[in-house]
Amino acid sequence: MKFPKPHTLKQIADLINTTFVGDENFPVLGMNEIHVVESGDIVFVDHPKYYNKALESAATIVLINKEVPCPEGKALLISDDPFRDFNKLTQHFKPFLSSKSAISESASIGKNTIIQPNCFIGNNVIIGDNCVIHSNVSIYDDTIIGSNVTIHAGSVLGSSAFYYKNRPEGFDQLKSGGRVIIENHVDIGALCTIDKGVTGDTTIGEGSKLDNQIQVGHDTVIGKKCLIASQVGIAGCVVIEDEVTIWGQVGVTSGITIGKKAVISAQSGVSKSLEGNKSYFGTPADDFRSKYKEIASIKMIPKILENLKIKK
Repeated sequence: MKFPKPHTLKQIADLINTTFVGDENFPVLGMNEIHVVESGDIVFVDHPKYYNKALESAATIVLINKEVPCPEGKALLISDDPFRDFNKLTQHFKPFLSSKSAISESASIGKNTIIQPNCFIGNNVIIGDNCVIHSNVSIYDDTIIGSNVTIHAGSVLGSSAFYYKNRPEGFDQLKSGGRVIIENHVDIGALCTIDKGVTGDTTIGEGSKLDNQIQVGHDTVIGKKCLIASQVGIAGCVVIEDEVTIWGQVGVTSGITIGKKAVISAQSGVSKSLEGNKSYFGTPADDFRSKYKEIASIKMIPKILENLKIKK
């Protein structure tokens, strides 16, 4: 998430009431999670296990809960609670704006696009030409939808990320300031839920087709011409490359990559990254050949046990 204008390190430190290490005029251009950071971004880290990853990332400002040696060319913001202060920044630069109408005056809707009754279109939403948005669809603020897109009834685009910190008093949500981007010629079925990015974008690529009742987590990127069948659940920060097929009731864990033209059979559980151009099934999902060998071996266990009894 880029700020509307550049800020200095001191300005950001004053906003969240922290100390800093570095030139007070050090430029701060935005804030992002570690998987999408760029030069000029703030990244937060609050566990020693991940200090090095954050300090060595592309981010040039690290919001951290301990004063450590500052890498050359970077700056630090020292906070007793980086999670809390990252939320403060999101709330400052991307505050929640209530809507006064079902279709916001700030929304842009293209030519020949049909919005059926009872839809909600939030602030700064952009919808392209020749789209059909069926009834009871909710499109939250800042969502961008291309042309020739169909969204069926009851779907929700832009809900908050499922991202919480477990505190003694309960779960504390990481605020979401990102967007959902739907490219051209995408079809989204009924009752789908697509979460916006925490600071980046959740993206569905051109020509992809989603069936009914699909969950897409925050910051996930789905490539071009993918087919995803009903009741698939995709966690946050997943990369699904082009022309992937995922059949019904597949579960996909966070932070992995599914390679181009992979096919995942129904009810599989994907717990690690998968290569492209292969077919997979099972839990944990594996390629067909390996899985069939595993099943064949399991089927041999009773016979092996019986032979052991005979030998005794």
